[in-house]
Amino acid sequence: MTTPLIDATEMYLRTVWELEEEGITPIRARLVDRLGLSAPAVSETVARLEHEGLVHVADNRTLELSDYGRELAIGVMRKHRLAELLLTEVIGLEWEEVHNEACRWEHVISDAVEQRLVDLLGSPTACPHGNPIPGLSPAEDQIDPNLLPMMQAAKSGGRARVTRISEKLQGDVGVMRFLREHGLRPGVTAGLRVDGGMVLAEVDGRAVAVPDEAAEHVYVLPSV
Repeated sequence: MTTPLIDATEMYLRTVWELEEEGITPIRARLVDRLGLSAPAVSETVARLEHEGLVHVADNRTLELSDYGRELAIGVMRKHRLAELLLTEVIGLEWEEVHNEACRWEHVISDAVEQRLVDLLGSPTACPHGNPIPGLSPAEDQIDPNLLPMMQAAKSGGRARVTRISEKLQGDVGVMRFLREHGLRPGVTAGLRVDGGMVLAEVDGRAVAVPDEAAEHVYVLPSV
């Protein structure tokens, strides 16, 4: 996960904030899972971040961002999602490739360039995967509490609009390509059902079996 262009401090802080955004309690084990690093390496870095006043490890092992740590985390995520938009809308990189590329760009975009991106992209409110761009419009920062994982919505059946893709899933280029090729992108409405233990999504009259990993991390808004 780490390369010369990736700042470890920023990556850890962003990941803690990302877990909070998805409603997942941020603990060291979740960082191990998200970052693909060893438990000792994660524990060592978390201890450093706590010493620097960026996070606090609560008695229940939850990682809590300090005010400054949260400010840094939000700034990195904002640059990440702006970079994703630039890569898709201006440069033309394939949808499934932009997340991993933006993971590098987020650490080298200056504040001045960030503002130019905001202007160039028309003050956007969401990234290409449907997630809000934090810190630009407080009213748009919150994720709709009515969203459900596709897997959960499919158990009830009916139609639902694909709304957002979790950061965890975005790193899986193969699954993201599958979603793009089958039209399962934010803004698309699909018929959902479970058949034989598989989630089936129907778009434009064609049903496709959705991989479990995608069904767990693609969020939809059921039709009323």
